[in-house]
Amino acid sequence: MAIVANDKIADWLLPFLESWKQTNSHIPLYLIPYDDNLTVTRKPAKAYGVTIVEDVDKRIDKLAAELYPFFPGHRRRLRKLQSLALPLDEVIYIDVDIVLFRDFAPMFGLLKKGETEFIIASPSFEYVYNKKKDEVEDLKDALLFNDGYFVTSSKLLNLDMFVDTMTRDHKLFDRVRKRGMLFAQPVVNFTCHRNHLKIRLMSDLIPGASHETFYKAKGVTFKDGAPLDQDGREIYFCHWAGLQSQPGKLAFDDAWRSFSQAAWAKVGR
Repeated sequence: MAIVANDKIADWLLPFLESWKQTNSHIPLYLIPYDDNLTVTRKPAKAYGVTIVEDVDKRIDKLAAELYPFFPGHRRRLRKLQSLALPLDEVIYIDVDIVLFRDFAPMFGLLKKGETEFIIASPSFEYVYNKKKDEVEDLKDALLFNDGYFVTSSKLLNLDMFVDTMTRDHKLFDRVRKRGMLFAQPVVNFTCHRNHLKIRLMSDLIPGASHETFYKAKGVTFKDGAPLDQDGREIYFCHWAGLQSQPGKLAFDDAWRSFSQAAWAKVGR
């Protein structure tokens, strides 16, 4: 399992780590630095037994600079791609504005070349492409997704494929990508689609799993400390995607605060 973090998002990192410890500590966790600001981050990483990735492939930031030349402040936004270069047979990448509620063990062993090559939690119809995608055969009917969670293998998708695809198709990418402040999501979608990866929903592969992950989900109930969607299917994690402040009074927010309080009590402020 891999995440990206730095000191700026410590308030999100801590509850994530606590939720991982309580539900998935048997799965090794790698922290990819967003930048060199890790003074605060190293303390909880050590306390929770997280491996910090000290060397990030230089091609990742170079690719970001080439694709987004007018956004120098965001040239590390593609560092989640380092997850594809970790010494793992299969990798779960997950954003840190998330907390985990269930064991992720069922997510492993599902990949199969030509059938299941990239697993996502839920579709996303925003912040990927603009309407010009309908002019491109590979893209017009593609399954679009939020890249805050995915499962794949470097045998199926690797950094070389990103570099090669974006070098070859950068003009097409610039024409079809949705403008906005999400930088990695269009890149990950585009590379998967142009390489014809077989993308599958987690809820179609794991019996009883919900595709719901959004923090504003309606009809959520909790049973034995873990959430169920309005149809009684098991929610594996909650993602506060796009939230600019800390959680408030919605269905998952008390759980987030509980994880946060436990984490800060362990590491101290």
